Amino acid sequence: MPKVSLDIPQELLDDLNKHVGDNKKFVTQADAIRTAVRKMLDQLDDIDRRHGRLDE
Repeated sequence: MPKVSLDIPQELLDDLNKHVGDNKKFVTQADAIRTAVRKMLDQLDDIDRRHGRLDE
């Protein structure tokens, strides 16, 4: 799997970390970020579909 590096504001990282760890929603920061990217891409696909911009 390719690796991606990014800069993120500390306040976003702090919020993210509230959801990462044992007995929380995400096991790792990477898991949380992958999930967020997938959700964003699904939402963008829905928007494109509604506007007739998605080639099926």
